[in-house]
Amino acid sequence: MLFSVLIAHYNHWNLFHQDCYPNLLRQTFKDFEIVIVDDCSTDGSFQKLKQLAETDDRIKLFQNKTNKGVGYTKRECVSNASGQICGFVDPDDAVYETALEESIHAIQKNDAVATYSQIMLCDEQLKPLHLYPRTRKIKNRNPFFFNINNEVSHFFSFKKEAYSKTVGINSELTSSVDFDLYLKMYETGDFVFIEKPLYRYRQHKGGVSQAKEKKTSTRNNWNKVLFDTCVRRNISQIGNHPINETADMAKFIFERENSWANKLKRKLF
Repeated sequence: MLFSVLIAHYNHWNLFHQDCYPNLLRQTFKDFEIVIVDDCSTDGSFQKLKQLAETDDRIKLFQNKTNKGVGYTKRECVSNASGQICGFVDPDDAVYETALEESIHAIQKNDAVATYSQIMLCDEQLKPLHLYPRTRKIKNRNPFFFNINNEVSHFFSFKKEAYSKTVGINSELTSSVDFDLYLKMYETGDFVFIEKPLYRYRQHKGGVSQAKEKKTSTRNNWNKVLFDTCVRRNISQIGNHPINETADMAKFIFERENSWANKLKRKLF
């Protein structure tokens, strides 16, 4: 079974070459390819990636014709993957050495369509700090699951066969792309939670923009993902809130999921 490691790349050669790529080489599962789609990097990254690809035939390197954004680039990653199982790794992050092996084992053992694990939050040098606290086991086949509390996250692996039954990642999204993938995959079958960290997430100092326009764009993308999910699931109303494209769905779904009653239900699960 071939595992496709998917890298949507833009201006991250140094961190990819320093940490992400070496950690992939140390994987205990060896039958994998690295599919890299470069979104027209402006720092000379693509030429360096080409040189690296010439030395490693596991690397399949592509480049968008113009800068397209993360949604388009991640969709292209999946389209160019040959593996039966796929998983995204951001070029500035890294996975633990058993990530691929444990993900494949969990998918096969449980006849699942996807797996996800705990995340280790790291500093700028990728040194471990602490576990991301929100990741947890979820119930499968719940039409009102929206991943509003980030329960499902990296390291996320999925069957490409199941992905092909969806409409695929929304290429127009500029954020919330992973959430779009998770919710679409959730509708195709069962998820398995691997209760150990398989992913190392690098926290950049000032890496996330706090600009108002950036926050607005992120909110709009998240609401778009939630709206599309409700349309696919034939959900017209949640509680007292009708579903429409202008509603702040992220707000009222978050409030609903974090009510006292729902928090108690999660503790009992």
